[in-house]
Amino acid sequence: MFDKTKRIVVVTGGSRGIGRAICIALAGSDTHVYFSYATSRESADKTEKLISDAGGTATTACVDVASEAAVKTFFDSIIQETGRIDVLVNNAGITRDGLIAMMKEKDWDEVIDTNLKGAFHCTRAVAKTMIKQRYGRIINISSVVGVIGNPGQANYVASKAGIIGLTKAVAKELAPRGITVNAVAPGYVETDMTASLPEKAKAAMLDQIPLGRAGTPQDVAAVVGFLASEQASYITGQVIHVSGGMFI
Repeated sequence: MFDKTKRIVVVTGGSRGIGRAICIALAGSDTHVYFSYATSRESADKTEKLISDAGGTATTACVDVASEAAVKTFFDSIIQETGRIDVLVNNAGITRDGLIAMMKEKDWDEVIDTNLKGAFHCTRAVAKTMIKQRYGRIINISSVVGVIGNPGQANYVASKAGIIGLTKAVAKELAPRGITVNAVAPGYVETDMTASLPEKAKAAMLDQIPLGRAGTPQDVAAVVGFLASEQASYITGQVIHVSGGMFI
């Protein structure tokens, strides 16, 4: 029988990188973390073990957040099992970089469908439950490039700028029911996604950071943990930059 007293947290894209760090930061003896992954079951199993090591419990599922049906099935199963969802972190994201003149429509669509439409699907899936509870925390992972732009990433930048707009609109809709909606905008963070960047590109990024170092997934996860807590109950509709000063 599921322990109905536990806080229920859902993190999309939780199998590695920033998503994994968020799952671990939110884990605890009073919390059950549901997280989705898209490709590697091995990475998901590792995240599940790290959550257990942190004193929490977890359930994972392979979910394509771009699919309305897959998202509905995932969230319906959680609500049926637990009766509630307290925190949603929309973290799932992909890149398909390329200059706009040569970008394929497929690459545009895949990024928008996963990063932006995926956040829409998941937010809509939890909205009714949170409204009934008169409580909820929704945290969307955007990016500093969604504010300042970045050449060669028109699709990714558009998706992350869209996340900011989605955050502000939904924050106004759900605030009367005690639900906060905020965005976190990481800058250059050392993850699997950024590891493949050319060294020249990494050096150029570091030159733009006043603090002089790349961020870590834990830097981002700490802010998500705060926004998911009761200490952040009077913060909504905001974009918190975790970028070492890239955007001042």
